[in-house]
Amino acid sequence: MKITSAIAVYFIMWWLTLFMVLPWGSRSAHEAGTAVGAGHAPSAPIHARMRLKVLVTTVITTVFFVAFYWMITASSLTLDDIWFLPDFTPKL
Repeated sequence: MKITSAIAVYFIMWWLTLFMVLPWGSRSAHEAGTAVGAGHAPSAPIHARMRLKVLVTTVITTVFFVAFYWMITASSLTLDDIWFLPDFTPKL
């Protein structure tokens, strides 16, 4: 796998993971029972804790990316080994 492909795959995996991690531990003003200030959405989180969520996202993505990279480079797993995918063999 080329470095540009690896960076692109990591970037996509990181963003997907971030969107899965964002709702963890978030509480809105309505859920917390506090008053909503003027100009704020009632569904906006009180404390988003973005630094923690970015760190958790990076750790989770790195673990999954290392497993993905190992499957692509070190193992003999190919797309043909996945039973539910169609045949990718070029027809001559």
